[in-house]
Amino acid sequence: MQALIEQALSEDGRAKVNLTLRVIGRRTDGYHDIESVVAFADCADHLTLTPGPELGLVATGPLAEACGATSDNLVIKAAHLLRERVPDLKVGSFTLDKVLPVAAGIGGGSADAAAALRLLAQLNGLALDDQRLHAVALATGADVPVCLASRPCDMTGVGESLLPLSLPIMPCVMVNPRVPVATKDVFNALGLRNGQLLVGATDVLRGTAWPQAGASVEDWVEVLAASSNDLEGPATRIQPIIGEVISALAATNGAWLARMSGSGATCFALYENTADAGRAADAIRRDHPEWWVHAGTLS
Repeated sequence: MQALIEQALSEDGRAKVNLTLRVIGRRTDGYHDIESVVAFADCADHLTLTPGPELGLVATGPLAEACGATSDNLVIKAAHLLRERVPDLKVGSFTLDKVLPVAAGIGGGSADAAAALRLLAQLNGLALDDQRLHAVALATGADVPVCLASRPCDMTGVGESLLPLSLPIMPCVMVNPRVPVATKDVFNALGLRNGQLLVGATDVLRGTAWPQAGASVEDWVEVLAASSNDLEGPATRIQPIIGEVISALAATNGAWLARMSGSGATCFALYENTADAGRAADAIRRDHPEWWVHAGTLS
């Protein structure tokens, strides 16, 4: 049994995509309340944990240099916070294969931190519904709780309230122009004062009726198109290239919906089938070889 425990454990940190993002308002404490339909892509960072006495992190992969200082990494932050709450927490050395763009609106760092929490839970025999895991996830970052489950949901509050949704498999193309965008800068550009509501109380209570289980991609696109990402405008003012990415996606054959994810700069388009998505990705790669492009599915 001990030999099995000492074996390296691994998890994927799947990219998060905000299909919608509505900013409800800014709390008196400065945090923003949001509502967002979140899905997860079939592209991911890969995290390995080798059990040992010391907590550490080594980044590898094509985007390893973009990870910054190890001490600032959310993987290490999440591990430290969990160790504060779980006596005698077993830890070890993490190896992060970094393939997702950073500061990109797809929760790469949050997905990595969530993967680290799942690995530590497995190593220490903690259930994934352990409240300490969820408390640490939220303390690590607003997107970490949703990434902990990595399942489609309607996320509200500051990221702590998650309502599961049943999404069909959605063919998509994701594009990042390799320009980082800081989330705090985008929210600052939104310009809300502490205590200011952006959405009326009646609208908050009414909400959106999302499609039920068994709904088609077309059904979902029809409802999603009636919503938006409230951060798209401020993010585009900070990095105008976001508008170019959305236009490039919208111009591809078969694109049903093109929009920015999160606080940017990654944008996505939804398609009827994976063949259309693949051809669209090829066209964008040909016209913009400097951009990061992924063709796949959301679920």
